[in-house]
Amino acid sequence: MQKTNPVLKKEIAKLEEAGRKEDARVYTKAAEELKKTDKNRTEVNISKIQRHAEEGDTVLVPGKVLGAGRLNKEVKVAAFKFSKGARKAISDVGDSMYIKDLIEENPEGKQVKIMK
Repeated sequence: MQKTNPVLKKEIAKLEEAGRKEDARVYTKAAEELKKTDKNRTEVNISKIQRHAEEGDTVLVPGKVLGAGRLNKEVKVAAFKFSKGARKAISDVGDSMYIKDLIEENPEGKQVKIMK
């Protein structure tokens, strides 16, 4: 399905480019996830990040991070979208950023975990 959201299209293109240029499979996989229809796109609650991420991890959510749950680990979370509550919960103990910022900071995708 053709995406019409220009921000989403740009994000997918950046992920695909980083995947090809740096041979970063994590970004290629994230691009495939973002290509899904809105109703099938990933939504991850803070509680899932708390359960599955380790202290110091970098987590990539190819979709939206929602604010249900508590986070008490210092993690870096990159996503396409964040709810207000999720953004605050993450920034209280870790770092939240958009996917494009993660690609700039870590073009090789080293030590990045996809969470879906």
